[in-house]
Amino acid sequence: MFHKILVANRGEVALRIMRAARELGVKTVAVYSTEDADTYPVQYADEAVCIGPAQSAKSYLVMPSIIAAAKNTGAEAIHPGYGFLAENAEFARACADNDLVFIGPAAECIESMGDKSSARETMKGCGVPTVPGSDGCLDTVEEAAAFAEQVGYPVLIKATAGGGGKGMREVHDPADLEAQYKAARTEAGAAFGNDGVYLEKLVLRPRHVEVQVLADDHGNAVALCERDCSIQRRHQKLLEEAPSPALTDELRRAMGVAALKAVRAVDYRNAGTIEFLLDERGEFYFMEMNTRVQVEHPVTEEITGTDIIKEQLRIAAGEPMSCAPRAPFSPAGHAIELRINAEDPAHGFRPCPGTVTRFEPPTGPGVRVETYLRPGAKISPHYDSLVAKVIVHGQDREEAVARARRALDEFVIEGIATTIPFHQRVLENEVFLAGEATTDFIETQMGDVL
Repeated sequence: MFHKILVANRGEVALRIMRAARELGVKTVAVYSTEDADTYPVQYADEAVCIGPAQSAKSYLVMPSIIAAAKNTGAEAIHPGYGFLAENAEFARACADNDLVFIGPAAECIESMGDKSSARETMKGCGVPTVPGSDGCLDTVEEAAAFAEQVGYPVLIKATAGGGGKGMREVHDPADLEAQYKAARTEAGAAFGNDGVYLEKLVLRPRHVEVQVLADDHGNAVALCERDCSIQRRHQKLLEEAPSPALTDELRRAMGVAALKAVRAVDYRNAGTIEFLLDERGEFYFMEMNTRVQVEHPVTEEITGTDIIKEQLRIAAGEPMSCAPRAPFSPAGHAIELRINAEDPAHGFRPCPGTVTRFEPPTGPGVRVETYLRPGAKISPHYDSLVAKVIVHGQDREEAVARARRALDEFVIEGIATTIPFHQRVLENEVFLAGEATTDFIETQMGDVL
């Protein structure tokens, strides 16, 4: 196991990684911008190094500064968390070039699965179901129009790089294709430095179901059940639960087998997630692979008894993962995660930076809160609006929902607007309670909020 690691991130995920490391006896180094100097993760770490001003492009995204901080503090490895440099193959290579272990997959895996068009072709080749789509990127509007006519509308234009819904456009009418194609390429180029796009047949009213995977250097590869992430806004997840209320045991096994095919096809190591679309007929299709730990990993931890961050550290250190002997996994109970963002749902989810004047998180049986907030904490406009995650676990879905309601009723955050009231409405919605939410849930069930 490592003696010391550097955490190349901030906020709740940085604290989550540091806590796992401390339990394993591993010392941690925090890096921080001037804006984050007084945050709790910086205080919690064994050492801390300032790497630049508030803007991410001048701090958390500056690879040489992070590498130098690791070298100067004697860290042996770097955990990137999620966001920032977590899926940057160049950063993974820079770590290796400087004799630092990147706690994640190899740069080649990040590249091969990060290019969604290439990843899709790889999945087709190993027998994982994929949505009908173009063979590679489409360089002209004419090529896009020809493919759309071939598979039939509606279609989905998708950036081959990046994620988070950027460079993604639905097209239901041929008259809109040219404008949406150009908009998708422009957005993708600005967001990822790569304006390549491809087309897929649009799966109407799907569910978003993903499988957490882990693989080590000792021949072990496991699928840790699935998560349902269908409640989204602009392709950004808001609520996740595990297991998915839509899956039968047979379908769960089939998804797990497909996910492990994907892992073996690219010789994957460390933690990753295979994301699928599940249609109304119960057919599932590969969507993409996230080559990092995800925001929603705690719901999988709750139903499998696995600490995914600790497993990442073990795998990166060359050890066998501890959870492999317990696979295959069957879900134990039900877990729900509610992302609490510093946003005002009453005004179109407008970001709400400011100072937290009162902070009282919920506690009690089956309630877990991941956050970096403390009274007096400042929410910066420079970073992602996620400030806390409420994760609840119950013997079944009904108990988990009841605990989620109780936890939100207890949760007090003052000084900023948050999405707590939005989640309270979701938990009362009949479609959600019936376990029938699809990716258009917000638009069809909560249009007044939008």
